[in-house]
Amino acid sequence: MFGLFKSKTEEQKLRERYEKLMAESYTLSHTNRKASDQKVAEADSVMKQLELLKQKQN
Repeated sequence: MFGLFKSKTEEQKLRERYEKLMAESYTLSHTNRKASDQKVAEADSVMKQLELLKQKQN
């Protein structure tokens, strides 16, 4: 309950966005391969941002 109003870190936001894009990609892969590939490309971009963020923290 005390974590209810805690704001998310940038890393958490990027990780959630990545997971959402990958889930959308999987769903689209059954019907529209081109759109699925676009979602994977977006997810890859988000993962690169996440890796850069981790490097800056170290």
